[in-house]
Amino acid sequence: MTQTRQEFEARLRQIGAERYHDKHPFHALLHGGGCTPDQVRAWVINRYYYQHSIPMKDAAFMSRVEDAALRRKWRSRIEDHDGTETNEGGIRRWLRLAEAVGLDPDYVASTKGVLPATRFAVDAYVRFVRDRTLLEAVAASLTELFAPKIHEDRIAGLLKNYEFADDSSLSYFVNRLKEAPKDVAFGLDWVLDHADTVEKQDAAANALIFKTDVLWSQLDALHAAYVEPGRIPPGAWQPGTGLADAEAA
Repeated sequence: MTQTRQEFEARLRQIGAERYHDKHPFHALLHGGGCTPDQVRAWVINRYYYQHSIPMKDAAFMSRVEDAALRRKWRSRIEDHDGTETNEGGIRRWLRLAEAVGLDPDYVASTKGVLPATRFAVDAYVRFVRDRTLLEAVAASLTELFAPKIHEDRIAGLLKNYEFADDSSLSYFVNRLKEAPKDVAFGLDWVLDHADTVEKQDAAANALIFKTDVLWSQLDALHAAYVEPGRIPPGAWQPGTGLADAEAA
């Protein structure tokens, strides 16, 4: 039986309550000040791969959208990350964070040190949005429903526990507090409007579960490589490399 609009929204929100990556042990370590400088750097390097792939994911989505109104609404997501003449964009803000933690931004932008599992997970998300139905693609973006809380916790935790944290280095998260609610309000309404059968509701819910798995698996790989057991796979970033200067080591 098809769920009502209110029931289906509650179902989607419950997915986040149970599966969003704010519950991952690595985030507790990071926000609580328990990460070493190299663990923070590893997080910045690997999360950059996700950040830089988001505009490509959105461009792949837009290439399949025939409705001009939907393309106009979605276009701002690309601009939020890539920037415009008046907005430096999220990717540049993330590279400023990389500089603040002692990394060479050119090294981070090269994506050379990204963990294989991070690359596989993010690339799978881009392919999912490119290949699955528009409903599933939009539903997968609804992890933004749960992002403001994690950004608030991150800003507070980093400012409290790390010397590199200031208004400049954390500007990515501050801006997402304004950008994400706008994006997700439209996305949620669109999904609720278009998921009008049991099959479509199930597909949308499963797409959101898939996206939470993408986010969670990135942190699993990060934790395994740089925290416990500390087994860095071949080709991934090694502490001491990719630094802005020798003193950062």
